[in-house]
Amino acid sequence: MTLLSTRKTFGLAYCDQLASIVRDALRDDADNNNLSLISEVSRVHSDTHPEAGFLVSTTKTIAVTDRNGRSYRVTVEAL
Repeated sequence: MTLLSTRKTFGLAYCDQLASIVRDALRDDADNNNLSLISEVSRVHSDTHPEAGFLVSTTKTIAVTDRNGRSYRVTVEAL
């Protein structure tokens, strides 16, 4: 038995792609819709270790601010 045959396999998580699609849609709405409730959309943030900087999980977050100044966090997380 080899090391490769004893490894657990995990399905791919598409959090990066999904977060990018969500961010682009939010930005498009904020930039091109005069009636949009969205005023600001951040870049996609990764779940990284606060000191070492390595990825802790595949979770991605996007900060969104509405036109009244209230902040929201949009999270893409594999279940």
